[in-house]
Amino acid sequence: MFIDLIEKIRELTVIKNNRSKNIAKHLGWSIVYKVGSILANFLLVPITINYLSIENYGIWLTLTSFIAWFSFFDIGLGNGLRNKFAEAKATGNYKEAQGLVSTAYFTISAISIVLILLFVLCNFFIDWSNFFNTSINVKKELSILMPIVFAFFAIQLVLKLITTIYQADQNHSIQNKFQFFSQVGSVLIIWLLTQTNNNSLLIFGVVFSAIPFVLLLFLNFYAFNGVYKTYKPLPKLWKREYLLDISGLGLKFFVVQIAALILFSTDNYIITKLFSPEEVVPYNIAFKYYSIITMGYTILITPFWSSFTEAYKNEDFNWIKNSVKKIQKIWFLIPIALLVMTLLADWFYDKWVGDSITIPANLSYSMALFVAMVTFNMIYVNFINGVGKIKLQLYSSVVSMIINIPLSIFMGKNLGLGTTGVILATCICLSYSVFLWPIQYRKLIENKATGIWNQ
Repeated sequence: MFIDLIEKIRELTVIKNNRSKNIAKHLGWSIVYKVGSILANFLLVPITINYLSIENYGIWLTLTSFIAWFSFFDIGLGNGLRNKFAEAKATGNYKEAQGLVSTAYFTISAISIVLILLFVLCNFFIDWSNFFNTSINVKKELSILMPIVFAFFAIQLVLKLITTIYQADQNHSIQNKFQFFSQVGSVLIIWLLTQTNNNSLLIFGVVFSAIPFVLLLFLNFYAFNGVYKTYKPLPKLWKREYLLDISGLGLKFFVVQIAALILFSTDNYIITKLFSPEEVVPYNIAFKYYSIITMGYTILITPFWSSFTEAYKNEDFNWIKNSVKKIQKIWFLIPIALLVMTLLADWFYDKWVGDSITIPANLSYSMALFVAMVTFNMIYVNFINGVGKIKLQLYSSVVSMIINIPLSIFMGKNLGLGTTGVILATCICLSYSVFLWPIQYRKLIENKATGIWNQ
């Protein structure tokens, strides 16, 4: 049955050439890993709530969202490397590809070291209990936990570049494989913690942060001593011209990343400050439920980024057009799936987390709208990112970044919409892009793009 499903997806999504067969192969594995990740993620929520209190779980969700804001400090070099590595490998320039890898690794390593030192210094002067709007009882615990979690995160900025290399080389399932093992490892270890009498946010945070770090460290060692030995980063290969090459495009991605983080990662903190950490929990329960659709669609979309880069470089426009048409057709199943999920939402929430947490119906409706808009944009943004024509996206992202937080506060607090108002504000910030990206795609694929549409 699984093989039949993969064959149907292959026929729906792409034509049967070597590039398409590679996508279909990794798409099949991605489905396996993503389904496993989703199941593990859903198991993790009640296990975590059982181990922590609802307040501490809300603090953890807000804390991790806050830490994620710092991911933009890779200044877009990861995405810049992804495109430039794919181009260098497509033209057989392997020495340049190794130079690009070396430059990205050692540049981000230097950035990460500086970030860790600055964060440890600032930690002495920040009252995290006040920052996260929680009780004074967790002040000491947070002052210890925050620099530890941040250090793991900063090191991962470097280590996760290996997944970028895999993706640039059209090994598309690597990210889902990593997430699967990370989620499964988290479920097993957090479950073991629940068997103890200890209820510690500090222990939970350290363990949860260490798992992806260990997995990424192993993957780097395995890859650079095996399949990617040719591209192993070496200090002597760091070059300013390589940095300019990946940072030119990377800086554009950098701004887009900042905007995306503010648009998608500030909601937990806004809710915490406007209301309380407890209110973050139902918001995230609804978000995780509807993100099943986003994650599923991402499995389909993600493999095309680097394939679009390679196809556009080789002027294979027919393959691009056919691929996008098939993906467009598949998207029309999403509104139907969202409708079914909304009808079943209350039943699912009750089976998943019980009756201790109430999720308002309006929040579910708003999350469904958000997912519909995000997945629609993904059809075109993945192509636009793959060919590196993101200047328009850069400007539009800045506009969204500027208006999102004040709009979230206005709709959530002033209009009295609560957490529903926060996600509706995000939907408003996404609304104009629903029209922009299809227009830019058509201009690019028909060679009619000029000015900002082609930059």
